Amino acid sequence: MFKHGKDWHWLNEPKHTWDGEVLRLTCGTETDFWQRTHYGFRRDNGHALLTTVNEDFSFTVRCHFKGNADYDQAGVMVRIDSDNWIKSSIEYENESFSRLGSVVTNLGYSDWATEDIASTVNTMWYRVQKRGPDIFIETAEDGKNWEQMRITHLHAFKGTLDVGIYACSPKKGGCEVTFDHLTMGPNTWEKE
Repeated sequence: MFKHGKDWHWLNEPKHTWDGEVLRLTCGTETDFWQRTHYGFRRDNGHALLTTVNEDFSFTVRCHFKGNADYDQAGVMVRIDSDNWIKSSIEYENESFSRLGSVVTNLGYSDWATEDIASTVNTMWYRVQKRGPDIFIETAEDGKNWEQMRITHLHAFKGTLDVGIYACSPKKGGCEVTFDHLTMGPNTWEKE
């Protein structure tokens, strides 16, 4: 299902190659997604490969990368526009620890929720499910034992949004990332 073609479009296309349904990309220098909060800057030049959807869905992908500079990151993105989006990823901090987390950006302001993990963890599965304007994010190191990361809401949602993968390198660039095992299907997120 994860094939180069008309159903997917690039935002800030990086150097990349396709091998069947495997995407390998290299992050450009000083690329990031962030809006205003705490750090004050605005950046919307990270790399994202997205598809547009107007129904509820479940989106799953495996991401492998090894950060080589502070804040290198790769994972999944849900996006309306530059002021309204969600990203979930591992962000490399140093040789000892990284951060598994998510950023929700509503109305031009980003937040950041994280947990520290060992920097030896460089492969993660992500599952994002949508029900209306609400988004449910889960992660799994093995693709089977899913753990809830976050339930959140996109205030600017009007019926259509983009979902897909993203990667960026806010400092020196060169981070290499591999995405595979992408599946898109119906929402299985149940209300409890």
